[in-house]
Amino acid sequence: MRRIDAIEFKDGRLRLIDQRKLPQEYTIFECSTYLECEFAIRDMVVRGAPAIGAAAAYGVVLAAAQFKDEPTEQFQSSMESALELLNSARPTAVNLMWAIKRMRGVLQEKAGVSTEAMYRALKDAADTILREDIQKSEAISAHGNQLVPHGAVILTHCNTGSLAVPGPGTALGVVRAAQQAGKDIFVYADETRPRLQGARLTAWELLEEGIPSKLIADSVAATLMRDGKVDLIVVGADRIAANGDAANKIGTFMLSVVAQRYQVPFYVAAPVSTIDFECPSGREIQIEERSSREVTHIEGVQVAPDNVEVYNPAFDVTPAENITAIVIEQGVLYPPYTEAIDGLKR
Repeated sequence: MRRIDAIEFKDGRLRLIDQRKLPQEYTIFECSTYLECEFAIRDMVVRGAPAIGAAAAYGVVLAAAQFKDEPTEQFQSSMESALELLNSARPTAVNLMWAIKRMRGVLQEKAGVSTEAMYRALKDAADTILREDIQKSEAISAHGNQLVPHGAVILTHCNTGSLAVPGPGTALGVVRAAQQAGKDIFVYADETRPRLQGARLTAWELLEEGIPSKLIADSVAATLMRDGKVDLIVVGADRIAANGDAANKIGTFMLSVVAQRYQVPFYVAAPVSTIDFECPSGREIQIEERSSREVTHIEGVQVAPDNVEVYNPAFDVTPAENITAIVIEQGVLYPPYTEAIDGLKR
């Protein structure tokens, strides 16, 4: 079984598994500048909220290396421009903003030190973010495993494994933990149109780890739930509002509605860094809209008429009332989520 390290910083370069090319090709995309890192985030070379945050942190490190020969005042100005660009690479995943805010804090705290010392401090901070993300992922997997009964059939959406999250993953980390616990589970993986992260990435990870599974078209999920063939659903999140509303890959909200209709437990697994404490509800979450080509073409092959109008939101918001529980690194949160999430701030 191949060890999956989607993010690695080595010899002054950020090395990312190029997720645009899986499963046909396993290739590494190297970033030697912060502009290349911003491109990697924006073009989805790297994806998944925690992985985006960790990559952005190293993007700040690359910027510090690029500007370290500049005078101190110019260095600070150049760094601020780099942070702003990285921060805007994708609008919905709050881990990106969280990581940039944390790296900006280092810049402010260490103001006045040499640019070489600043580089080392930023590199240490990025390493810490990556290390902590791995630990959080492991804890989420363990807590989520407690919710999985023996012999469970699990449905998941998009990709939430080691490609998206440093460590074992969030939702897929829960699946891994249940498999390792000998629970004899089975997984249905939604294809996750239009980018097909489930078909290309989740199916690949499940096969790599020998977890019994089947890939399904997104439209099959409702039939499986109606027929009693799904015991629980576990998904990740790119941003969770203070009231528990959760933004995740487009199609998640629809799953939650059907799950509620057929009384299938619906779990969200994500680190606390995905919670936006300043965002009151899902109504305030900015939803990224992506290129129409993602819908009109599959692997470069056109499947829709020329000049057709397309609406292509990358995410949707699942209301808190549709979520059975939220799994975080500290444990499991249950409704009312406003109170549970507010307690995390103390």
